[in-house]
Amino acid sequence: WAKRTGVSSETVALVLIFASVLSDVWKAEVVSEIEALVTSCVVIPCKFQYPGTQLPDSRVRGIWHKQKNQREIIYHEDSTNVVENFKGRTKLLGSLGQKNCTLEIDDIRNHDNGPFCFRAEIPTIDKYSFEEKCVSLSMLEPVLEQKKMYFVEGQHALFKCSVRHTCPSHPPKLTWSRSEGEVHYSHNKIHEGTWQVEALLSFTTKEQDHNTEIRCKAVFHGNKETESKFEMFVKGKARKALYLSIIIFVVLFASVRQAENRRGTNIVS
Repeated sequence: WAKRTGVSSETVALVLIFASVLSDVWKAEVVSEIEALVTSCVVIPCKFQYPGTQLPDSRVRGIWHKQKNQREIIYHEDSTNVVENFKGRTKLLGSLGQKNCTLEIDDIRNHDNGPFCFRAEIPTIDKYSFEEKCVSLSMLEPVLEQKKMYFVEGQHALFKCSVRHTCPSHPPKLTWSRSEGEVHYSHNKIHEGTWQVEALLSFTTKEQDHNTEIRCKAVFHGNKETESKFEMFVKGKARKALYLSIIIFVVLFASVRQAENRRGTNIVS
């Protein structure tokens, strides 16, 4: 190739080395902002690249710190280096050797906003703080859902209760107040950093279900709770038939009266 293009083999070698260096750099992938529930936990997804070949976990050190001050360390394998208000609340879930720097923060507090940045160190070789790729936390409160549901007796009823969260290592638990019926649970990833737990309750309605309430309770890690409430209104078949009979009677009565009025008008004329 070098002979055909007139480029020396030394130049080709330099180009290949330069290309290798460009592709062999420090990089990180994180979600720039993630929601967190106070008193619960949050998992911050994180992947990174480091130069050279893949190393065992023991050869790579992972540190999380605040963006404004690298000395404010929120995670370190040596807990004595961690600032006081984060001690015992953070742990690394990922394998550093496999370039996974995912962090869990437990017992979330109102002031845990960040931004937080990951720092990788390969002792005796190199180290890098990914301060251009940091994560901020926004605090949220679970929203209570209230709905009114209308059915006819004997109809198949389906109730859906779902809650989003950002701590897949400790997902919230959903329970229904009604013991009758079939319940199906699912836990799915919505997008990077956000998951959803869902509980579907299904049963056949009865007239006794009229004007009753069904509740779905969500218990988050850290014992925070919220409830969704569903008011049920069930129209009984007997009542439906009675209403229909009354409507038919009213319509027939009105028709008869109209016919009589027309006949009386004709006689007079």
